[in-house]
This record gives sequence, structure tokens and C-alpha cells, in this order.
Amino acid sequence: MFTGLVEDLGTVTSVDATSDGVRIAITSPLARELKEGDSVAVNGVCLTATGLCGGELFGADVMNETLRRSSLSELQAGSRVNLELPLKPDSRLGGHIVQGHVDGVGAVAGAEHDGFSRRVTIEADPALLRYVVEKGSITVDGVSLTVASVDDSAFDVSLIPETLERTTLGATEEGTPVNLEVDIVAKYVEKLVLPHGD
Repeated sequence: MFTGLVEDLGTVTSVDATSDGVRIAITSPLARELKEGDSVAVNGVCLTATGLCGGELFGADVMNETLRRSSLSELQAGSRVNLELPLKPDSRLGGHIVQGHVDGVGAVAGAEHDGFSRRVTIEADPALLRYVVEKGSITVDGVSLTVASVDDSAFDVSLIPETLERTTLGATEEGTPVNLEVDIVAKYVEKLVLPHGD
């Protein structure tokens, strides 16, 4: 489980794509805290750390299902990625409950300055937007954010300078694909209240 509070901006050093999936290598000081088999969120996608060398490099295998459901298929050597290690039981839950299970990919539709913040509009599939509510939580590329507004085709988030500086969201442009994970609570509520078939 994660919180959506990005701990480091890592750099992809290699991408080895085959028909079976993709193996990526990432450099970050966080690699020193990882053990083989540990979970790590990469742009909001929960992956398993492999190929640890004891330094600041770790690898991860990205299966085809993950490539289809996320923007990780767009990664290339030199790409910057948001990284977060799993929540410890004694840590503060500063963001919201994030599983690292991406629900789909949205696209940045626009951005504008709003005082010291940047308001970003993200288009998403209506099937995902049904779970997005104004002032609710959403995870964008692994970053826990508050929804500023939402309609039938998109939602807005406002990014403070700290978020713009410490995450990849500061460099997004119109058309940039982003991984989206909706609030898991909304999906459970829907399942509980919708009538079940025979």
C-alpha cells in the first residue's frame, strides 16, 4: 500500500522490450532501501524490484497487462519517473490509500497558472470519471491529488510548487499520458450498493 506522496524522481537508464514484456532499470537513492522482491511504485504502478546491485540501480519487470493499462509503455532511457516505497505500519498516511493498481490512462488536456499553483485538466474515460468527485482524492502518475472540479470528460487538479518541483507533473504538457488510479473506496461502495444479478 502507498500514500501517493512521491519520495524521489528516478531516472530510467534502460528499457529492454520483448514480446513477453518490458524490463526497465531505474537509478535512485531509494534503491539502497530495496530488497529483491520488494514493491515500489513507479509512476503510480506497483512493481517488484529485481536485479539489485547494492547501489542506486534497480530493475523491474513490466508484464503485458500492465503495459496495456498504464503509460509505462511510453518509458525510454532518460525518462524521469515518480517513485514511492510502500507505507510502513508506523508511518503517517499523508496522502490517501493508494494500491498502485492503475485503472487507466488519461491525458493532459491543458494547464494554466492560478496564483502560485498550476491548474491541470486531465481527460479520462467516462468509465473512470464516474468514480471521481470534486474534493475527492485521485492518483495521477503516483501522486495523491485533490480533485478541484470534474465533468463528463475531464477533471482538474491544482498543483502546488512543491508538487511541481518534486514530481514529473511539473513537466507535463498537453497530450502527456498519465496513469490514473481512482479512490478504491468509491469502487467498493459501488459494488456494495448496485443490485446483484441472479
